[in-house]
Amino acid sequence: MTIELLIQYLMAGITYGSIYAIVAIGFNIIYNTTGIINFAQGEFVMFGGMIAISLLQFMPLPLAIVLAVLLTMLIGALIEICFIRWLKSPSVLRMVIITIGISILSREAAVHIWGESIRSLPYFVGNEISSVSVLGARVSPQVFWVVAACALMVLFLGIFFKTTSVGREMRACASNPRAATLCGINTRNMVTLSFVLSAGIGAFAGCVMSPITYSQYDMGTGLAVKGFTVAILGGLGSSGGAVAAGLLLGIIEAFSVSVVPLAFQDAIAIGILLIILFVRPQGLFGSKEAAGLSEF
Repeated sequence: MTIELLIQYLMAGITYGSIYAIVAIGFNIIYNTTGIINFAQGEFVMFGGMIAISLLQFMPLPLAIVLAVLLTMLIGALIEICFIRWLKSPSVLRMVIITIGISILSREAAVHIWGESIRSLPYFVGNEISSVSVLGARVSPQVFWVVAACALMVLFLGIFFKTTSVGREMRACASNPRAATLCGINTRNMVTLSFVLSAGIGAFAGCVMSPITYSQYDMGTGLAVKGFTVAILGGLGSSGGAVAAGLLLGIIEAFSVSVVPLAFQDAIAIGILLIILFVRPQGLFGSKEAAGLSEF
């Protein structure tokens, strides 16, 4: 394998790994505040890309992306208010079924709105044939937008949860909801906010990745599987762990192309997920408490 091909595989792995990491971060935001695993997270990514593509017909690309993110955040809030807020102490199984149902409904709505055609946003810089040389390998400039988006998400969330009063209130809800309520924190609003933030992050990821991976009504399912795998691998609740695990999974997938047929790519993620669940359920960087395993 030549150094150019090695760099090409590495950059592809970093690109897809960054996408998986952003989806996993969306999982973690909701899990940290509510303990809910939102299997509709991939649909937030889909909505972001598809809404931005539709809005692009009427406005410039930056404005289309901003409005797409805002509209997807509104969808996230409506999902929480309509399907989650009214539940009283729901079981984990019930929440899993509800979020899977939301995912299915979202896909059905998307196929009726946009059809089955594959679409994409234009490249932010250059076009599909533009490339930048990295140690002899040719890399699309859009790759750097994806990696930068992942880094900005981690930085933003780190600052938000550690330095803002709302972020600290969300952390308090995650740590002890009853104590947070006694301190005057509106836990219901914090849950809604977690869905809004998660939807916004997913939508922005959908816009940034659209020029490379394209957008389609059913793209959310695969992303949800990869994002959930990365969230488990990195440790539920850990944004830094999600980034590390996302890059690891992306690089493994990229290099496996040379030995495993493309049709079996998803099997790699499922295999890694099963191994982690059996061997280290709390993930590589997570704690047993975060994974709900403290009793063991």
